[in-house]
Parts: sequence; structure tokens; C-alpha cells
Amino acid sequence: MPELPEVETVKETLKQLVLGKTIRDVVIFWPKLIKEPPDSHEFAERLKGQTIHNIRRRGKFLCLDLDEEVLVSHLRMEGKYVYFNHRADVTKDAHTHVIFTFTDGSELHYKDVRKFGTMHVFPKGEEERRLPLVQLGPEPLEERFTAALLKQRLKNTTRAIKLALLDQTVVVGLGNIYVDEALFRARIHPETPTDQVSQAKLNQLVPAIKETLGEAVEMGGSTVRTYRNGQGRMGMFQQKLAVYGREGEPCVECGTPIKKIKLGGRGTHFCPNCQKRRKRRA
Repeated sequence: MPELPEVETVKETLKQLVLGKTIRDVVIFWPKLIKEPPDSHEFAERLKGQTIHNIRRRGKFLCLDLDEEVLVSHLRMEGKYVYFNHRADVTKDAHTHVIFTFTDGSELHYKDVRKFGTMHVFPKGEEERRLPLVQLGPEPLEERFTAALLKQRLKNTTRAIKLALLDQTVVVGLGNIYVDEALFRARIHPETPTDQVSQAKLNQLVPAIKETLGEAVEMGGSTVRTYRNGQGRMGMFQQKLAVYGREGEPCVECGTPIKKIKLGGRGTHFCPNCQKRRKRRA
């Protein structure tokens, strides 16, 4: 958390707030979140005087396209950006780790309670050839993400399908919430080994992933913990969650109590009736 829909929402919000603004100063209070260049002073100097021309999303990463550099930001568990239009409105707290001040006096604060977020700066054009972006899988909302492509991405693993979908080198942007929801829509048990997921089920799974993510993007993501967009607004997709966070509640389809298990250390929610584990054929 945040996952693809939340990062997409943050991206669109930031485009409304900071596109076209020029960075006058960068103040870093927690240098450990700066990964490239490793010198946080150099990081700040490379951003000064740069104008934000575009903001993109790659998986769960935000990419801010500047004049000569690209700022790649990962929010991880609890990172968030908060925009202040005037210095008089600014309130720095203990969780503010980076402040970007623009030439018009407005500021963008990066806040992170758990300090797990990361920031990289690369010369424009190099970001896709360098870690962390170079290892990412395909985007699930693009047309080229098909059942055939997913099958090819899964061919070298026999992990549980839930764990495979959480792997950002297989497909990007999916996290705990939306994997649980997509598997429910496709009627696939989360523990099913990938080599036991039939072509017919893959044909159901890919549209389920696209529909789940698309609906979540339209509703601004899911606020199940602390997520807010750059304007402090909550997502609303949590109102449509069918299984995630609903342990013991009746399934929206059949009324069977939703079950929660641990899978790869992650809380995993499913309907034991709608998502029956099928035995391998002899």
C-alpha cells in the first residue's frame, strides 16, 4: 500500500498541482531515503532550477520528468506528498522528510511515517535502463497485457498464483488488496500453483485484473489505512471490496463467510466456496 490505483491517483493529483513549476530549493531531512545519487547534497543540487514537465507512473513508482533529470519516487508503505500553495500554509512535522520549494513560493512535502520510501534521480532517458525500473514487468492496464502474455510471464514459476501476481517482475502495480479482489472475480483460489491455473482461468483473470484496477482508479483508490492523495482526499474503492478485509463476513455472491489465511507472510482473503481449490488431475 499504496498500489497502482493509489499511485495513479497521486500522479493525476500532482499533475494538477505542480506541473510547470520550477524547483528553487530542495531540503532533505532524512538522507537515507535518497538512493541515487547516494550523496543527498548532489541529489538536491541536480534538482534545483529544474522544471516539472510531466509526471508518469511506472508500476508503483512516480516518475517526474524535469528538464534534464527524472525523479523516480516510491511511496512504499505510508509515503505521501502534501502540497502547500503558500508558505503561510506550511506545517512541517516530524514525518516530513523532503521539502521541494518552487519559485512561486509553493511547496511540496514528502511525508513518510515509516521512512520506507525511496527517491532516485537519473539523467533523462536512463531511468528505464537502471534499477529499480529496469526489472519491472508489464503494465496491467495496457492493451498488450493479455492472457497469453501473463502465461508467458508465469512459465518459469510454480508459486501460488497470489504470490506470483505480487511479484513486480511478473506484472507491476498489484499489491495485496487488488490481487485478492481480482482472484475473487476470476474465481481462483489464491494458493493455486501457477502451473495449475488453466488457460480458461487465465482468460478470466486478466479481465478481472483490468476491471478491478480500472474501477479502483476511477474511485481514487482504496483508503484502508492512511492513504490520501496530494490534496488530502481519501479513496473510495474500499466500499466495493468483496473479500479484502472482510474476514468472517458473508460473501457478496454466495453468503459463505470470507476466510483469511497467511500466504507468503501476507494476509490473504478469499471465499472458500466461490474460490474452491481444485485438485490436480491424475
